Amino acid sequence: MSAVQYIVEGGQRLQGTIRPAGNKNAALPIVAAALITDQPVQLHNVPRIRDIETLVELIRTTGADCEWNGENSLRIHAREVRAADLDPAMCVRIRASILLAAPLLARCGTVTLSPPGGDVIGRRRLDTHFHVLQALGATYELGARFRFDTPGLVGADVFLDEPSVTATENALVAAVAAKGRTILRNAASEPHVQDLARFLVALGARIEGIGSNVYTIEGGLPLGGATHEIGPDHIEVGSFIGLAAVTRSTLRIERAGVEHLRSTLMGFEKLGISCQIDGDDLIVPAEQSRQMQNDLGGHVAKLEDQPWPAFPADTMSIAIVAATQCEGMILFHEKMFESRLYFTDKLVGMGARIVLCDPHRAIVSGPTQLRGGTVESPDIRAGMAMLLAALCADGTSVINNAQQIERGYERIESRLGALGARIKRVVLSAQ
Repeated sequence: MSAVQYIVEGGQRLQGTIRPAGNKNAALPIVAAALITDQPVQLHNVPRIRDIETLVELIRTTGADCEWNGENSLRIHAREVRAADLDPAMCVRIRASILLAAPLLARCGTVTLSPPGGDVIGRRRLDTHFHVLQALGATYELGARFRFDTPGLVGADVFLDEPSVTATENALVAAVAAKGRTILRNAASEPHVQDLARFLVALGARIEGIGSNVYTIEGGLPLGGATHEIGPDHIEVGSFIGLAAVTRSTLRIERAGVEHLRSTLMGFEKLGISCQIDGDDLIVPAEQSRQMQNDLGGHVAKLEDQPWPAFPADTMSIAIVAATQCEGMILFHEKMFESRLYFTDKLVGMGARIVLCDPHRAIVSGPTQLRGGTVESPDIRAGMAMLLAALCADGTSVINNAQQIERGYERIESRLGALGARIKRVVLSAQ
């Protein structure tokens, strides 16, 4: 993977229309779940990002045909698959490699995986994956690698010990293949989980409770092929709201999937950033109050993330940068990941007034004029937040390790460039 650097000239007003890419966190489980059927699957609106490309490489090693047949269209035909040991080097590059456990277990009865990689934003436990697959009839062995085996998956009434998104996705795929009825309780219900469930229904699965925290699946039904379009990325929409706010620009976000944005819009309204809904588009006006809304009694406002449908954890980094450009003070409480807020020291270095109270809480006082500087992208979401900070900063910034941003945002430098942003992408070397 090549090392990438962004050179960003700040202080430019932006204008125009932008469309969010397909939801990365829906595309990854859907691409993996395409292995559950031996019939061809055609996917549209698949983001061409590094994590997807890595997963496509992994899927090809199982013997499945997986080819791009359009700019954002992917055809997968797992006529035959083999439970080969998946390449550890590729597994460690993406967390989504764990999503291959359920479909390969269902098709082959066994699968061996290396521990998945992904963003370093804190401890991301895998226990729920093991517990739910065990409840559905699998056994596992833990060591340097993970091995799952089953004589045949069987439906069960399963309570997930946490509403893990990827564990819910593995559970849904396994339950579709399992004989009999499965009930999944305390399950995740994020838009990308809903999108996966609708894809499985398109294959012929019977799933009730989509969008809730309890799914009922009638498993063991014959599955066919399907054509499916990945829904818009609501995290990318949140990023564009923050982009418009910090650059004081008017932007129209096309096909924004507004039905999934209520908690996102409420969160930004706490910062004094409002949007207008126009059909399925979202308009972010340049003129905003940017006045943080205190809680009742004049208390300092608080914005916290929680499992869906609350404010998304992946939008917290963006909201923190937006808050540096708003009037007032706010407490951010990151409940999900204990290392996500560490990137705020880079914002402080650019001039932001932020107090990191502990790994989960930060206080932001604004507004402040950020200064350009040399920073590093620690993960996908913090990297995008640093890009927003650079775009509103005075002067030129250099963002190293920008390939992390490209794991989750498709052609972001050219798409923002079309709005007037000045971002130069530099490929440094192969890693």
